[in-house]
Order: sequence, then structure tokens, then C-alpha cells
Amino acid sequence: MTADNSTPSIAHRPRKARAPGQSQRRVTMTDIARIAGCSQATVSFVLNKAPGVKISEDTRLRVIEAARTLNYAVSSLAHLDPASAQNNHTASQASFLGFVVDQLATSPEAVVAIEGVRQASWADGNMVLVAQTMNDPEMEEKTIRVMVEKGASALIYMTIFTRCVILPPWFDSLAVPVVLLNCYTSDHRYPSVVPSEIIGGLRATQHLITHHHHRIATITGEPWMEAARDRLKGYRKALTGAHIPYDPALVVEGNWSASSGYDATRRLLALPQRPTAIFCQNDRMAIGCYEALKEAGLLIPEDISVVGYDDEEISRHLHPQLTSLVLPQRAMGVWAVEQVSAGTAGTVGKHAVVKFEGQLVERQSVARLKPQA
Repeated sequence: MTADNSTPSIAHRPRKARAPGQSQRRVTMTDIARIAGCSQATVSFVLNKAPGVKISEDTRLRVIEAARTLNYAVSSLAHLDPASAQNNHTASQASFLGFVVDQLATSPEAVVAIEGVRQASWADGNMVLVAQTMNDPEMEEKTIRVMVEKGASALIYMTIFTRCVILPPWFDSLAVPVVLLNCYTSDHRYPSVVPSEIIGGLRATQHLITHHHHRIATITGEPWMEAARDRLKGYRKALTGAHIPYDPALVVEGNWSASSGYDATRRLLALPQRPTAIFCQNDRMAIGCYEALKEAGLLIPEDISVVGYDDEEISRHLHPQLTSLVLPQRAMGVWAVEQVSAGTAGTVGKHAVVKFEGQLVERQSVARLKPQA
């Protein structure tokens, strides 16, 4: 995005004198954009040296000149000096990406995504600053605006639970690229990426079917969550593809916790005909499932096979080790940074929601069903 090159030079524009005793208002990127004759986004890209964005040298110099004229963070403009631009050995100020997430402590998904963002950002020489908002609208706005004012070259906005979000109108005035991670908007204004949960549920169930299991139970998450609904859709799709009748008695609702996995498994074991395999829709419920099965004197996988989801670290430390689906948060984080580097995130408009598929990690918790005597 470039401005009309006919914009007059700012060097000869008079500056309005400030009345005696009048406090000086903080200069913003909006002020710079008005004088330089370009957009706020262009100012942000120039001042933060956003990777992957090509801006004409004429526009870049106008922005720098406007920033210097307005005394905008003068000390931070040294890395934009035309002379230093020709000398890669002079000191420069690294730009940073702002990463905002609603919750960090409830699960490891955010940490895994942040690690993917960090790896990709460091490869481009950028830092990552992370903030947690706890779904507080007021604090979220303050947090994001401070990040932008401090020079964030782009914003990655993440939610812990995959969902459609309604972003406030002020998002469109941020003047920095925005990428949505694990969430999306109904109008697809911003590039967004989510896990392909239907495919995940399909693969988990198909893996059990290929081991000759037909009476397959599943322990779901809370049904109001998109991930739980989609994983169940994948489960049902796999049964349909294998011509296995759907039995609602084999579907038990959990709440993602180990204790709910334990309680759900006990209910399944109380059925007149117990399942031969259980698909737990996250690894934490699989922990409770393991406990209930062992308490009932059943062996995994000799008596009942178990598949989890998320591939958390604990899955490798259970006995036997748990077969699980990878939740591709790391890859999604890398993708988000790539959109910033490629300049895709700088345009507001129609963007397809990208879905990342997770791979099945086979371990020792699944075995071929033994023929009935």
C-alpha cells in the first residue's frame, strides 16, 4: 500500500505553535500518516520494518521524515535512517509480534502455539510479546492498544477454545496486520487457522476400526464446544464409512477432565455389552479412563483399546503409552507468522478459514480385537 507520490514535501509545512502552558499531546501513528499522506498501516509497516512487506523508498522516506518532524520516539528511529539502511552492520531495533490469548494456564495448547510463533518469528529476527486477557473486554482493548503503540508489527489473536469470535469495531483501526489463531469471524475479515477436528475424530475412530473393533465408545467433551461437536461428527462419519450402526449408548459426555473420563468409563463398563474400544476426546479424560479400566481388572489393550486426543506430554508416560491425535497448535502458530511475513495478514477482506489436520501417533494402547470364542 503506497500513497500518491504527488503529496507535497513536509519539510516546508509550518507547525502549529503550542499555547503557553499547553501540554504536548502524544504523537501517534495517525498523526504521522496524516502528514506523510499515507495510511496508518503503512506507517506501522515502515516504523516496525515489518517482514515481507514491500513499500516504495519514496513512501518510506516520507514516513521517516514525518516521524522525525513530529519527534515521534526519536530514539527508536535510528534503525530507519537512510544511511543506516545501507549498512547492515549498524545497530538496529528488532520489531516484535504481539501475541494475545484469552487464557494461558488452563491447558498447554496456548504454550505450544506460542512456541510455534516464537520459532518462526526468531527465524525472521523478530521478538514475540505475549499477553493474557482472561476474556475481559476492557483489559483486552488496553493490552492490544499498548502493544500497537509500543511498536508491534502485527497481532496474533488466539482463543483457547476453537470458536467463532465477535471482534469489537476498534479492531479495524489497529493499523497493524491481524491473524486469528484457533478462532475465526463469521465474515472472515482476517486470516484465521483452526484444527480440523472432524478429520481428527475420523482418524481416531478409523484407527480402531482397522484393528477390527466395531463396538467403539467415545467420551466427548462439553457439547457446547465446537471441538467436541466436530470430533463427534468425525466419530460418526468413520462408523458410517465402515457400515457400523451408531449406538447412542456408546456416546458418553465428559467435561475434558480426568475425573469425567473415569466416571464415563464406569458407565460404559456397566452396559449389558461393554465396548471393546474407547475413543477419549482428549488425553486428560483418557487418564481417568485408564484408571477406571484398571480398577475393573481390565487390561489395556488386551481387553479394551483406548485412543486419546491432543497428544499431551502425559500420553507418553502412561502405561501402556497412549495412542493419540496431535493437536497441531505448533504448526498453526508457524502458519500465523507466515501470513504476517507474506503480507497476507495486512488485508482485511474475505479469507478462507484454514484447517490443519493432526496426525495420529500410534503407541501401545491399541491392539487388534481378538476373535470371539
